[in-house]
Amino acid sequence: MPDGRLISIPAKNRKRRVILAWLAEHFRPAQRYPESTVNEVLGRYHSDYASLRRYLVDEELMQRQDGLYWRAGTLPYLRR
Repeated sequence: MPDGRLISIPAKNRKRRVILAWLAEHFRPAQRYPESTVNEVLGRYHSDYASLRRYLVDEELMQRQDGLYWRAGTLPYLRR
Protein backbone atom coordinates (compact mmCIF):
# COMPACT_ATOMS: atom_id res chain seq x y z
CA MET A 1 0.00 0.00 0.00
CA PRO A 2 2.17 2.84 -1.21
CA ASP A 3 1.10 6.19 0.25
CA GLY A 4 -1.55 4.35 2.28
CA ARG A 5 -3.64 3.55 -0.81
CA LEU A 6 -4.60 0.14 -2.10
CA ILE A 7 -3.09 -0.76 -5.46
CA SER A 8 -5.98 -3.14 -6.09
CA ILE A 9 -8.86 -4.76 -4.27
CA PRO A 10 -7.85 -8.36 -3.52
CA ALA A 11 -9.76 -10.93 -5.57
CA LYS A 12 -9.36 -13.65 -2.95
CA ASN A 13 -12.05 -13.38 -0.32
CA ARG A 14 -9.70 -14.06 2.60
CA LYS A 15 -7.30 -11.26 1.68
CA ARG A 16 -10.13 -8.90 0.77
CA ARG A 17 -11.80 -9.52 4.14
CA VAL A 18 -8.64 -8.46 6.00
CA ILE A 19 -8.59 -5.19 4.04
CA LEU A 20 -12.31 -4.66 4.61
CA ALA A 21 -11.95 -5.20 8.36
CA TRP A 22 -9.17 -2.59 8.38
CA LEU A 23 -11.33 -0.15 6.40
CA ALA A 24 -14.31 -0.72 8.70
CA GLU A 25 -12.20 0.47 11.62
CA HIS A 26 -12.26 3.95 10.06
CA PHE A 27 -15.94 4.22 11.04
CA ARG A 28 -17.32 4.44 14.58
CA PRO A 29 -19.74 1.59 15.40
CA ALA A 30 -22.71 3.65 16.59
CA GLN A 31 -22.37 6.61 14.23
CA ARG A 32 -24.49 6.95 11.10
CA TYR A 33 -22.80 8.22 7.92
CA PRO A 34 -24.37 9.51 4.70
CA GLU A 35 -23.23 7.69 1.58
CA SER A 36 -21.19 10.70 0.48
CA THR A 37 -19.09 10.54 3.66
CA VAL A 38 -18.54 6.79 3.28
CA ASN A 39 -17.45 7.40 -0.32
CA GLU A 40 -15.05 10.12 0.79
CA VAL A 41 -13.44 7.94 3.48
CA LEU A 42 -13.13 4.88 1.22
CA GLY A 43 -11.92 7.03 -1.68
CA ARG A 44 -8.84 7.92 0.37
CA TYR A 45 -7.72 4.29 0.03
CA HIS A 46 -8.93 3.26 -3.45
CA SER A 47 -10.64 4.95 -6.37
CA ASP A 48 -13.33 2.23 -6.59
CA TYR A 49 -15.04 3.27 -3.37
CA ALA A 50 -18.39 1.91 -4.61
CA SER A 51 -17.05 -1.66 -4.72
CA LEU A 52 -15.44 -1.27 -1.30
CA ARG A 53 -18.72 0.06 0.10
CA ARG A 54 -20.66 -2.85 -1.40
CA TYR A 55 -18.15 -5.40 -0.07
CA LEU A 56 -18.34 -3.87 3.42
CA VAL A 57 -22.12 -4.30 3.41
CA ASP A 58 -22.02 -7.76 1.79
CA GLU A 59 -19.51 -8.96 4.41
CA GLU A 60 -21.72 -7.45 7.14
CA LEU A 61 -18.96 -5.17 8.38
CA MET A 62 -21.25 -2.22 7.66
CA GLN A 63 -24.99 -1.92 7.44
CA ARG A 64 -27.16 0.48 5.49
CA GLN A 65 -30.68 1.80 5.46
CA ASP A 66 -32.29 4.81 3.80
CA GLY A 67 -28.99 6.11 2.43
CA LEU A 68 -27.22 5.93 5.79
CA TYR A 69 -24.38 3.57 6.66
CA TRP A 70 -22.96 2.46 10.00
CA ARG A 71 -20.35 0.03 11.15
CA ALA A 72 -21.57 -3.20 12.62
CA GLY A 73 -21.08 -3.26 16.41
CA THR A 74 -18.03 -5.51 16.50
CA LEU A 75 -15.59 -6.82 13.96
CA PRO A 76 -15.60 -10.58 13.47
CA TYR A 77 -12.62 -12.71 14.42
CA LEU A 78 -10.28 -13.10 11.46
CA ARG A 79 -8.73 -16.55 11.22
CA ARG A 80 -5.16 -16.72 10.03
